[in-house]
Formats: sequence, C-alpha cells, structure tokens
Amino acid sequence: IQQAAAAAGTSPPELCERVSGLFRQALTQAAVSFTDFIRTSEPRHRRAVLHFWGALRDGGALYKGAYEGWYCTPEECFLPESQLAERRDAQGRPCKVSLETGHQVHWTKEENYMFRLSAFREPLGVRRWLRDNPRAVSPEPFYRRVLRWLDEDLPDLSVSRERSRLQWGIPVPGDATQTIYVWVDALVNYLSAAGYPEAHGEWADGFRYFLLRQGVPERDCDYYEEKVVKVVNSELADALGGLLNRSTALSINPSNTYPCFSESCFPKISDYSGEKAAGRASAEDYEFVASVASLPLQVAGCFEGFQIYKALECVALCVRQTNSFFQRHRPWKLDRKDPAEQLWLDTIIHVTLECLRVYGTLLQPVIPHAADKLLSRLAVEPEERGLSSLTFLPRYDGEPCPFEGRQLGPDTGVLFPRLEKSRQHQRETEKL
Repeated sequence: IQQAAAAAGTSPPELCERVSGLFRQALTQAAVSFTDFIRTSEPRHRRAVLHFWGALRDGGALYKGAYEGWYCTPEECFLPESQLAERRDAQGRPCKVSLETGHQVHWTKEENYMFRLSAFREPLGVRRWLRDNPRAVSPEPFYRRVLRWLDEDLPDLSVSRERSRLQWGIPVPGDATQTIYVWVDALVNYLSAAGYPEAHGEWADGFRYFLLRQGVPERDCDYYEEKVVKVVNSELADALGGLLNRSTALSINPSNTYPCFSESCFPKISDYSGEKAAGRASAEDYEFVASVASLPLQVAGCFEGFQIYKALECVALCVRQTNSFFQRHRPWKLDRKDPAEQLWLDTIIHVTLECLRVYGTLLQPVIPHAADKLLSRLAVEPEERGLSSLTFLPRYDGEPCPFEGRQLGPDTGVLFPRLEKSRQHQRETEKL
C-alpha cells in the first residue's frame, strides 16, 4: 500500500479511502450484504491489534532478533533458496526470482520482532489433533496440505518491519523503530470485527451464480465470457425463467392463481418403485417429485460443507426435471371444459409452482434479486421464505397448502434476461 500510494502520488490513507469506496460500490452492485464493513485503519482495529500484540509479548511468544534472507515484496514474505530460481532482470543482470510467481526477490537483513511459531508445534499436539479430527480443515485437499506442512520444520515468523522503511501501519508498542506487520495486523481483523478484546459476537445475480456454480473451493475455476453467457442463459434465463413464464402465463392459468392440487390425479403411493397409480401421474412423475422433496435437505448439507457448486448442481438438475414434467404433460393441450381435464391441468400447474417456490427459496443466497422476483410472482410473503419452514407439496401428503387458491403476484416481466456476448467478443469470434 505504501509503495502503491507513492507511485500514485498520494498518501496511504487517501489511497485506501478510494479503494475502500470501490469495494463498497462493488458489494452494493453485487447485492452482497454484510453485518459489518471494517477497515484496518479504524481505531477499534488498532485497539485490538495492540491488545493482541501485548498478549503475545506477555506470553513470551515474541522476541527481537536479526532476520535476513531473500524477501519478495509482492508476496510479503521471505523465501528459502529451494523456492528461488536464477533469472536476468530487464537490464540483463543476474537476479533471483520466486519459482512460484516469477517475482524478483532481494536480499534483506534487518532487526525484527519474531513470533515463536516453532514453539507451538509439539505442545499443542496439532498433528495428532488434526489426524483425530479429519473434518477440522475443509475441503479435504487443504487438510492433507496442512498435515504435510506440519511434517516440515516450522520456522519462527517475522512479525514486524523497520519503521524507517514502513511508516504505514501500527507502531510496535514501546518500540517506535518497528511497525507491526501484516501477520499480527490484518489477520487480527477477524477478531476486531467480532468486538475483540471487549467481547466476541446482471453483473450481480448472473455473475454471482456463475462463480458459485463453477467455483470449487479447493482449486481455481476457469472463467471466460462465453462460458458465463452459456451457463447463465441455459440455467437461469431459459430453464428457470422459462419455466416460471410458461407456468404462470394467462393462456395456461387465466385465473392467475395458485391452483388446487387434485389427490385423485396424483394419489400418494407408498414408494417410487414404478408401480402404476390410479391417477394421471406417471412413475417418472413420482420419481421427480421425490427428487424435489429431498432437495432442501440436500442443499442445506452442501451449504454447510461449503460445497455451494454441488448445491446448485442439484437445483439445476431438479429444474430440468420440472421442465420435463411440464413438457411431458402438455397442459396447453388439455380441455378446460372437461372437469377431469381441468383438475389435471390445475394439478400440473400446482406441482410446477411448488417446485418453483422451492427453487426460489433455496436460491435466495445466490441470486437474491431474481429469487425475490420469482417468489413475489408466486405471492410468497417475506415471512414464508425461510429454509427451516420449507415444505414441498404438502397436499400430496394430505396436509393443507397455504398457497392454494392464492392470487399470484404481479407479472413484472422476464425473470432473467438472456445475456449477450460483448460485441468485441463477437468480432473476435467472427475473425476466427
């Protein structure tokens, strides 16, 4: 930050004020809400850092010692020889760079405060505890990485820098020649946001959906515009949005209500083994209803395990099944003048809207604007949108459905507009 501010001809506080404003703006545009927005330049964070430093010092975890080695400024760390390679700089002079990133390193020697990391390895029994608690670190590849890391020597960690070259930061208490460095500053931010030491406590929806749908926690995800357009259009605009439009169209549902479910058309059976029921529903319909019924618990489990991409994969599969159900029975072909046909038509729409209500509820954390629009169209009130009280197709189990007969909400147009490739991308594709 100090170097970037100098290069921009401004001060670190001014630079941080500008960048922080950009983050706030981006969060607002992406519909990301937060209980707190904290900056490490705030007084409450400074108090937390000073208290934390004092606790480390009083516990004997800090000492002052000479530190030297190859330092990489962009990576903010010292690197051992094993992680370096010989290269030549822009002037053709030999230099050393980081093997992993290619950033140039410089030999640095200075007196810093050191954290006795090595002293915490065995007394805490970290390796033994981790092996006894394999789910303590998730996802699993990171668990294996931590175990490998603990098998290596744990060197003491430099946690301050000379203030003569790093004025931006919190001074070490009682030593004006040193600045507290990032490991005992930025990382304490999680504590200060919780009240430590006093107490503990289109770009938007589409891009957000894509990142969570494609992003795997243990590795990077590939991003390119064509893939974003394809995923968002097929799963949100076409599959989900198209299903809502078709099932609420006045040509299908002229009364614009949440129609009734007919138990005679879709009678309950003991299992989904493929037996033919007396009603109009097929064995495939029973399998599909079972899939949607199990979805809330499935999604909740994936969310708990931070496997959001798996949750969205399950939702997308059920959305496709619902489209197949709707298409299979062709409600637009049914004769409303025939009472039996009208019962079946209403049941098809009721099941479809129930599915959409489940999808809208489950997708609220991922596509908040579109989910709100969908649930509002189905006339689902804000207090009826919680996961804990989500019950799918209660009428199938002989229970009353609070939505049955309810007037649908206003039609505000397309749920999710289809994305178009940028003109620049189209031109490049045409050239190819």
